[in-house]
Amino acid sequence: MTPAKPLAAIYVRVSTQDQALHGFSLNAQQESLENYAKALGYEIYKIFRDEGKSAKDLKRPEMIKMLADAETKKFSAIFIYKLDRFSRSIKDLILTIDKLKDWGIDFVSLQDRIETTSASGKLMFHIISAFAEFERNVIGDRTKFGMQRKAKEGGFITKSPKGYKLIDKLLVPDGNGETISKIFQEFLDSDISLTQLAKKNNMTPAGMKKLLKNITYLGKIKFGGEISDGTHKPIISSILFNKVQDKIKELGWI
Repeated sequence: MTPAKPLAAIYVRVSTQDQALHGFSLNAQQESLENYAKALGYEIYKIFRDEGKSAKDLKRPEMIKMLADAETKKFSAIFIYKLDRFSRSIKDLILTIDKLKDWGIDFVSLQDRIETTSASGKLMFHIISAFAEFERNVIGDRTKFGMQRKAKEGGFITKSPKGYKLIDKLLVPDGNGETISKIFQEFLDSDISLTQLAKKNNMTPAGMKKLLKNITYLGKIKFGGEISDGTHKPIISSILFNKVQDKIKELGWI
């Protein structure tokens, strides 16, 4: 019995301007790709056609459908006419081809003579993966730098703790500062257990422990192990806060 041929998806895209200036009609692209795919031993799974769509990003109806089918491995290769038919964004192109690699989907660009079905093509996939990893690291570093900068400038990073609220991304006391002070004072002056204190204030023991150690109440911000002065108003005195921290250490909560 002859084994079934692998399936290939064909993606074609043209904008009105492209067709007018260069004659890159959808039908011409499709015919060339169908012939090429069949010559390489593939059966055509489906033709995905985005007509009159820009390649500035990947938010195109047929592109979205094709990538969804690729992720569920409904075919084993994608054939395109030229890289700019797929995307004009180098970042999108690299990251998407890297995803295809993870999904086990081959990628073939007819005019650019790029294919990942051969040894040289697989090498190209590895190179693209390296660029994709680099791009992700750059994005991560940029995000981390932005958060560190925000923290150093006194901006708040995550959600507001009990006793504060966020207004226009600024941390503002919500009027419950006296309640927070009473919690700190009761913990310091009594032998009440963490569980009892938490239950009394409708909190979990873990949440209460986090509250008692939160330097946000001193008007400070902590991010990445570094402490900076915040732009928000403190609601606990440094004397009370430090005494509570000393008691926490004595109890071995570190």
